[in-house]
Amino acid sequence: MSRSPSFSVKPELSVKPDPDSLQRWVVAFCIIRFDLEQGQLIEECYPPGCLTQEEELEVAFSSFPDSVSQHQNRSSIHDCIFFFRFRRHKNTKQGNVTSSEITEIDDKDTTSTPKEEKVIRRLRSSGKGSRHLYGYVFNRQRHDERLKRGGEQKSVVILSHGPYSSVFRPLLQIMGPLYFDIGKKAIEHIAGYVSLWPTPVPGKLMELPIGNAMLKVNLPPAHSLPLESGIAYEESASSMAPFLPNNQSVPQGLFHDSDLFGTFKGLLLQLWLLWELLLIGEPILVIAPTPPQCCEAVASLVSLVAPLLYSVDFRPYFTIHDPEFAQLNSLQEGDKYPPMVLGVTNLFFLKALRNIPHIVSVGSPAPNSSRVALASRSSGRIPGKPEGFGLQQLSLKKFSPSNLLNAVKLRRDGPLCLMTEHKEAIWSTYAATTKPDTSILNRLIDAGMSPRVEESMSVVNNEILRRHFLELTTNFLAPFGPYFRATTPPEGSSPFADPPPLPPFNADEFLMSLSARGVGKFLSKRMRSNWLDLYRRFLKGPNFLPWFQRRHAVAENEQHRLWRQARMKTDIHHLISKMPELEVVDCFNAIERHLLGEIQLQQSGRAVADSAA
Repeated sequence: MSRSPSFSVKPELSVKPDPDSLQRWVVAFCIIRFDLEQGQLIEECYPPGCLTQEEELEVAFSSFPDSVSQHQNRSSIHDCIFFFRFRRHKNTKQGNVTSSEITEIDDKDTTSTPKEEKVIRRLRSSGKGSRHLYGYVFNRQRHDERLKRGGEQKSVVILSHGPYSSVFRPLLQIMGPLYFDIGKKAIEHIAGYVSLWPTPVPGKLMELPIGNAMLKVNLPPAHSLPLESGIAYEESASSMAPFLPNNQSVPQGLFHDSDLFGTFKGLLLQLWLLWELLLIGEPILVIAPTPPQCCEAVASLVSLVAPLLYSVDFRPYFTIHDPEFAQLNSLQEGDKYPPMVLGVTNLFFLKALRNIPHIVSVGSPAPNSSRVALASRSSGRIPGKPEGFGLQQLSLKKFSPSNLLNAVKLRRDGPLCLMTEHKEAIWSTYAATTKPDTSILNRLIDAGMSPRVEESMSVVNNEILRRHFLELTTNFLAPFGPYFRATTPPEGSSPFADPPPLPPFNADEFLMSLSARGVGKFLSKRMRSNWLDLYRRFLKGPNFLPWFQRRHAVAENEQHRLWRQARMKTDIHHLISKMPELEVVDCFNAIERHLLGEIQLQQSGRAVADSAA
């Protein structure tokens, strides 16, 4: 990785970092060195004192490739970028948990009535103090025979509350090499530019200047961001399923930029199985040869269920030093694993977590690794014979006697066979309801030999796959649509009355109704006859309730906005002229209540542009 040629540091134009502004995007910048005697050491942390001692340890251990997983790289310098996610400790100072103050830009009509404010305050209060942090890592391994152990390792780490891989990966491509060129001055320069960035706006294309370069990035939409991230934002009803977006370039979930096709190239037929496992919140262990492949796989899996709010704990790069590893390691046979997606590179996890129900192996080791990749299952990241993806070849791969024998052998040997030879495979006893869509697989383009062509074709293939799974998830969530349908005041009625409540949800009644009317044409063609079982599992799983409650709050907010809009447009004199005297008195009381609500909002500074009217 090399620094962008368009980037240069101009000392006379350098800006002093503003810690408060910096916190909108970045919690801390860390420089971590691997010391032969003392292990991982944090050399620099800016701003200082923003992490607890336990968090510093966790960041330090997560910022280096796992030695057990790494091949002997004999090149003089090897750079890689990956990211991890970890749980914050409760004794973190509240002042240091200040998060991004995110606001969804929709100045035409934002919250204003007391009820609407109550909804937004509820959303905001539940997010005070982020429970997780993301660490984005630029790691450099330098091979030098003159040094102890023949080399040294150092990592540049950006810590953030937000899952903004589309921002911090390109930023690390600039900051990482810059740090190794000019030292810790690089932190001040980058921190200065980041503190000038505008407030993050979910779902928008943002232009973020860095030196004389410009990062143009799409942030994930508000409906995909967990409330626990300490972020205060307002969601629009237009972001709700079951509506498919018109603009496909706008992200509909987390990690929209992940390489879904490149990562699961050897397991394309299994993507529908994985989609179901993610939907119902099953525990999944993802194993890959390197941290970049590992975190890319986890990010791709999380992106598979967009636009659903994914509420399961996911760790793009998980090590044995994580405090939660001890709890997982203590689980006995028969104990239930918590809902999670763990990305690991250390083969020790295959023994430590041998009872986890679903294991996915992806990626390709380097050619000189002790674990040799199967030539027929190359992920395309190293030179090798390319595969085509036509239906005929997929069918041959799936049904040929040799592949059938290999599949039987893989199942018999179990995941421990990865200890001797890396293979792309899935071990799971789960029987999927959704059938692989061969028409989608037929549209995927064979990349050919050229890496440049392969990269551009990957973009096309990712778009095809992402569009399909977005459509699949949206159609799966469509039956819940009536529970989020906001109403407007009926013609001729008073908009000053309280809006009716949204329909209450009862799981048994929902399943009975769905069973009677069917799942719809799109899903019925792609699912087996036991599709209702998938809905049952989804309702019991960890993703349903947080998603439903979030959608319900947004729908309530939208309904209050519509009723407020109707009040603003009502001709009050015309309205009361048709009312009996008793109704007029009630109407005046209601109008007075709403006016007082608007005045209170104006006094508190939370009023919208038309509150004065």
